[in-house]
Amino acid sequence: MPAGLIALTLGSFGIGLTEFVIAGLLPQVSQDLRVSEAAAGRLISGYALSVAVGAIVLTAATGGLPRKPVLLGLVALFVAGNLLSAVATGYPMALLGRVVAALCHGSFFGIGSLVARSMVAPERASGAVAVMFAGLTLANVLGVPFGALVGERWGWRATFWAITVIGVLALAAIAALVPGWAGAVDRAHPSAGSGLGGLRAQGHAFRSWQVWLTLAATALGYGGMFGAFSYIAYTFTRVTGFSGADVAWLLVVYGAGLVIGNLAGGRAADLDRDRTLIVSLAGLALTLLAFGALAASPVASVVLVFLLGLFGFASVPGMITRVTDHANGVPLAASANVSASNVGNALGAWLGGLAISAGLGYTAPLYVGAALVLAALAVMVVSARRAAAAPPAP
Repeated sequence: MPAGLIALTLGSFGIGLTEFVIAGLLPQVSQDLRVSEAAAGRLISGYALSVAVGAIVLTAATGGLPRKPVLLGLVALFVAGNLLSAVATGYPMALLGRVVAALCHGSFFGIGSLVARSMVAPERASGAVAVMFAGLTLANVLGVPFGALVGERWGWRATFWAITVIGVLALAAIAALVPGWAGAVDRAHPSAGSGLGGLRAQGHAFRSWQVWLTLAATALGYGGMFGAFSYIAYTFTRVTGFSGADVAWLLVVYGAGLVIGNLAGGRAADLDRDRTLIVSLAGLALTLLAFGALAASPVASVVLVFLLGLFGFASVPGMITRVTDHANGVPLAASANVSASNVGNALGAWLGGLAISAGLGYTAPLYVGAALVLAALAVMVVSARRAAAAPPAP
């Protein structure tokens, strides 16, 4: 395994921690900064919104630059944002730190996935992307307990100081271990240009129906998984009968599924990408339907929350490589995939909340999620058939 991949994984781990860690710190932040729970919650929603915007804007703005220096700049932005949060003297400064840190998120994963796949043979591209995303999945497992542990012992600012240190280590590792040629821009490709011409050339990649179908499948698939996951604590405590204290270890089970699904999905996608995507989406839809029907059973719930993570993240590496392949390697397409996933997260959580508000119960988000994933599956089947019927590239 190239050492540069480990450096990218460390970067994705730090960025993932920033995203997830705040959930375990909200009570402390709210009390210390003297703001309401709703205002503290905007440290999460503000981050997600900034991810979606930053992924497009920063990737478009840096399209003509060598990718390694861009990655270093993005990690430096991440460090600066977390440093702002660590030294925040009030709520506005803390929110600004979250926004600054979030701006690098989508572009790092979009551009980083291109750099990751450039370091291995073409037939191992999805596996390389999966290794990079392993940092994000580990952060999902460790983020909330890490934040809660450090925050409880030394205060919530200490958590952001720790993430800042991880960011500095990632910056040094990427500078030392990612080879310059892996981050080079292909100047023969029209999208490599800078300025308006380069941006226009990147935009041309979005004329492909395959790009749009893949983005739609990503948004719907993510929306189904995270829409259900957003309310999983209520399902566990109000339907299954677990205690609030049990939720922490149940989330670790879910996180273990994410890690395994991500790595297994990457390896499978290198063998047959479209089939892997179809199988993983079908498995996710069946898992959500079964979860809705069997949520009252503690044993079934433990097994199904693991499968939720496994099938939910098995499609991630394949979706990233699929959209960039059909976009002829344009970085903006990879970042757009990250934005699509965040849009899907927001859509799924909103629809799941509407279902609960309508009095349909705490299993309703599972069925809403299943419907979204079935829509993603239909889009993916259509996309795969269109790709199979298309004449080979000259």
